[in-house]
Amino acid sequence: MNILVRELEYSAKLTGESFLMYEFKIIAKLKKEGFSDKDIRRVVLEENLFQYKFKSSISRRLTPLIQRINTIDDTLINMLLEDPLEYGVIINLYAIMKNDRLFFEFMNEVVRERISTNDLYLEKKDINVFITEKKEQSEIVDKWTDETIVKIKQVIFKMLSEVGILEDKKAGKLSRLIIQPELKDYIINRGDKKYLQAMGEYTG
Repeated sequence: MNILVRELEYSAKLTGESFLMYEFKIIAKLKKEGFSDKDIRRVVLEENLFQYKFKSSISRRLTPLIQRINTIDDTLINMLLEDPLEYGVIINLYAIMKNDRLFFEFMNEVVRERISTNDLYLEKKDINVFITEKKEQSEIVDKWTDETIVKIKQVIFKMLSEVGILEDKKAGKLSRLIIQPELKDYIINRGDKKYLQAMGEYTG
């Protein structure tokens, strides 16, 4: 079942996010153990499970991480925790796209296009054109400050690098992700084929 049924509004929350693979797995483990969202916050903060220096940094990251974990089900949580790291990387990327409309649209409209046409290079102008188009299409995006836009661009490039799609950040070289058939089939059966396609995956 697709958990998110409402259409997401554009949000600048990406400015405070990152790929956070290590932290995502910690949240997944607590979720599997039956902790509520409220208890997850309490335990992570009290025990400093992220091993951050400042509690404010923990609090800022908790909300997007809990939102991510709430978009995946028990099967995906088990894959994340028990299967090789490459499963977890895809699941995390999938959860981020399900929670952030702008990031999903960038993946779907820019990255997917590059990979599907075998034009495996991403330039800064590509994201500039993308953001300009979104500003023209959305009053919400149009109201974002230049500082917010710069930060969002930085986060997008950083996450693409961390997931392995952006193989060489300096050259802008893109790389196709390897998605295990079991994980691919499961996401398709959840009705979420479009997120795989946005990663550049051929789904038939």
